[in-house]
Amino acid sequence: MNLGVILLIGTGILILLGLAQQVLDRLYLNDKQALLILAAMVVGSFLNIPLYRGTPALSINVGGAIIPLALSIYVLSRAGTRKETTRGLIGSLVIAAVIYGGSKLYTFDIDRGWLEPQYLWGIIAGVIAYLIGRSRRLAFIGATFGIILADLAHAVEAALSGLSSPTSIGGAGALDTIVLAGLIGVLLAEVIGESRERLQGGPVRSEERPEQLKEPDEREGGETHG
Repeated sequence: MNLGVILLIGTGILILLGLAQQVLDRLYLNDKQALLILAAMVVGSFLNIPLYRGTPALSINVGGAIIPLALSIYVLSRAGTRKETTRGLIGSLVIAAVIYGGSKLYTFDIDRGWLEPQYLWGIIAGVIAYLIGRSRRLAFIGATFGIILADLAHAVEAALSGLSSPTSIGGAGALDTIVLAGLIGVLLAEVIGESRERLQGGPVRSEERPEQLKEPDEREGGETHG
């Protein structure tokens, strides 16, 4: 059992214990929907859909790419403002560039060192996703999109180079990387965001705050209290 599957199962346990409700609210999911998605990612990690049967063969992993990508698109489509959407996309591109460029600048020796490359990329992507996004939604979107874009870039490069080894977008260790990056990004946003709110005495109120996150008396058409 790889790390990605273990992390997904661990996340499912936290959801069952009711310890992830606030994060799920920010991702527009309820407990049942989140558990179904996690289960689908675990099962889908064993399924590859062929995209090209030539040389090199190209496929896309259901659990490691299709489901995370679909969830990210859903969350992005619910973004409260255009600024939030733009920041999420910029974060994704930055992460993809860092991961792809880093893999070209430095060659890892998988037989040496204490941390495997996919885990290092997951940590880096998660941290960058939070630093750019500064919210649970944008951290998740940036980390997920960024890893998949980097994986796609490697797949295109392999095809253009005529490499004979098959490529799977979101396959191999990519599921580990995507799950780790997404969890780290969201966890940082949760811990740091909650800490800042406590220090400030409550969440920041702004005109750009998404409608879904406003208090009832702040929403359009809602009652105001003088």
